[in-house]
Amino acid sequence: MSLGDHFRELRARLLRASLYIVLGTIVALFFWQQLFELIYQPYQDASRALNQKVQTQAVITGIGSPLLLQLKLCGVAGIVATSPLWLYELWAFITPGLHSNERRWTRLFALVAGPLFIAGVAVGYYVLPKGIAALIGFTPLQLTQLTEFGDFFTFITRMLLVFGVAFEIPLFIVMLNLAGVVSGKALGRHRPWIILGTFVFAAVATPSTDPFSMLMLALPMLVLIFISELIARLVDRRRARGRLDQDWDDDAASPL
Repeated sequence: MSLGDHFRELRARLLRASLYIVLGTIVALFFWQQLFELIYQPYQDASRALNQKVQTQAVITGIGSPLLLQLKLCGVAGIVATSPLWLYELWAFITPGLHSNERRWTRLFALVAGPLFIAGVAVGYYVLPKGIAALIGFTPLQLTQLTEFGDFFTFITRMLLVFGVAFEIPLFIVMLNLAGVVSGKALGRHRPWIILGTFVFAAVATPSTDPFSMLMLALPMLVLIFISELIARLVDRRRARGRLDQDWDDDAASPL
C-alpha cells in the first residue's frame, strides 16, 4: 500500500472507532441514573464512614453544569463499554505490518491487558471511599465541606485511571523481557529498588494520605511484578536452552 492508502485506511478506522464511541455514549444516556448512582456511591460511603464528625454535602454549581456532567459521565461510560471495538480497529490497522511471531505476542498482550485494567479499576473503586473520607476528614469541625460534583467526578476518573494503568506495568515488564530488553536476573538483582519504587509510586499516585489506599495499590502491584519476574526467568531459561540445543560453531558461516 502507498502512503496515501495507509492514511485513508487510518482515517476510515478512526471514523469507525469514533462512531462506536458516539453510539456507546448515546446508549449510556438511557442508563444515566444508574451510572450516576454508581459514581455517587463512594461519596455516600465516605460520608457514612465519617460518622457525622464532619459536615459534608455534594453540590453542583452553574446553569450548564448538570448537562455537562451528564455528557461527561456517559462519554466515559461509552469509551469503556466500546473499548473492545475501537481497540480492534487500532489492532486491525497495525497487524498487517507485524511478523508472525510479533502478532503472537501482541495477541497475548491484547488478551491480558483488558482484564488487568478492569481489575485495577475495581480495586480503585473499592479503595475510593476510604481515600475520600481521609481527605474530607481534614475539614475543621466548625466548617461544612461542600464538594462540587464536577470536580469530584474528575477526581474519581483520574483515581480509577491511575489504578488501571498501574496494573498494566507488570505486563509491560513481561513484554520487555520477551523483546530481550529486560532479563529475569536483572529484575531479581534490582528487586529491593523495585519494591521501594512501587511504594513511592503508590504513595504519590493515591491522593489520600491514609496508608490503606497506598497499600491497596502497592501490594497487588508487587504481586503482579513478582509474577512477571517469574515469567521472565522462565522465558530466559527456555531461551538459553534453545541456544544450547542449536550448538553453533563459531567458525561456521551463517545461512544468511
